[in-house]
Formats: sequence, C-alpha cells, structure tokens
Amino acid sequence: MPKMKSHSGAKKRFSVTKKGKVKHKKAGQRHLLTGMKSSRGRKLRRSGILAKNEAKIIKKYLPYA
Repeated sequence: MPKMKSHSGAKKRFSVTKKGKVKHKKAGQRHLLTGMKSSRGRKLRRSGILAKNEAKIIKKYLPYA
C-alpha cells in the first residue's frame, strides 16, 4: 500500500497537538491594523484551537500528523 499524501495547504496552516487537538493561526493580523484596538491585536497573536467537528475534517487532510 503506498503512502497517503498530506494536503499541502492544510500542512502549512494547521498542526496537531499531543492530545489530538488542531491548532491554527487566527485571522485578521495582516493589514488594516491601525483601526484595530491594540488589545484585539494582542489576542489575535495567540493560536486558536479548532472545534471538534472542524478538527475531524482537517485530520483527514493530515493522515500522519
């Protein structure tokens, strides 16, 4: 049986923790930052965890993660 291929886009955007949760970077930190509250900008720096139903889909794209 050949190796399964990981989805290249998902590989760059998501990572799986030891407990099997899926981490991602939060959106909204690229441009138009001057109008944003600084507290909001700081909160966006932290990585987020996907919901269980979304994580299930992403894990199919990352078979060896």
